[in-house]
Amino acid sequence: MAKQDIAAFVFDIESIADGGLVSKLRYPGEGLDPKAAVKKYREELARDNDGKDFIPYTFQLPVSLVVAKVATDYTLVDLVALDEAESRPHEIVRLFWEGWRRYRRPRLVSFNGRGFDMPLLELAAFRYALPIPEWFAEEKRSFDQPRNRYNTASHLDLHDFLTNAGASRFTGGLSLAANLIGKPGKMDVAGHMVQDLWDSDRRQEIHDYCKGDVLDTYFVYLRTRVIAGAIGIEQEQSAIDSARKFIEARAKTSPGLARYLAAWGDWTSPWEP
Repeated sequence: MAKQDIAAFVFDIESIADGGLVSKLRYPGEGLDPKAAVKKYREELARDNDGKDFIPYTFQLPVSLVVAKVATDYTLVDLVALDEAESRPHEIVRLFWEGWRRYRRPRLVSFNGRGFDMPLLELAAFRYALPIPEWFAEEKRSFDQPRNRYNTASHLDLHDFLTNAGASRFTGGLSLAANLIGKPGKMDVAGHMVQDLWDSDRRQEIHDYCKGDVLDTYFVYLRTRVIAGAIGIEQEQSAIDSARKFIEARAKTSPGLARYLAAWGDWTSPWEP
């Protein structure tokens, strides 16, 4: 398929704390090594936030970024974990922005990407001196700039879509949205576990978890296109059938996709007998 036929990148990021940065900025003069600094910061956060110990994105580095390439007819074309073999943050970020540019800036689709994924990618571009003028587009009117919150043609945050740009609270998150349409949602891994998985050198589990989140996001994206009137339910179900075949073909060599497929569910229409 030609690059111009890719209409959207559905994506998700998993990240870990930059322990050296945490040590330097949070605990100067204490001589904490990176792991000890991260441990101390997480303990402080858990104590002050009812057990929630996720370190803010400003101290984070991306270690898994998965992109689902979606065609103009909304079918799933490919599922790629960037720099999967080595999980280098600088290379993950470079590949993402270069891929977005090479595919002629397809629509980005995320779940809460405006609150986490995009700020992390922008900050990483700042850290690694990666020019992304097409994303900032400072010469354009503010509402035409891709990073403008209401420019959904450039970036559709499904959390924003489902909450009317934050007017309501979406309790249950992506997992709930996926389950409403029969898809797996969270299984044996959740986002707060990524740091510990990384520290235990279980990188493939992180990539597999990220792939599952991206697939869930893709199926939620399809349903939002139905309710927005972009496609009909028949086209959505056809795209889902095509995606299932795609996953089945790759599940033979991917334990993560095999687990996703094992948890697969089908949406049942209430109007069918």
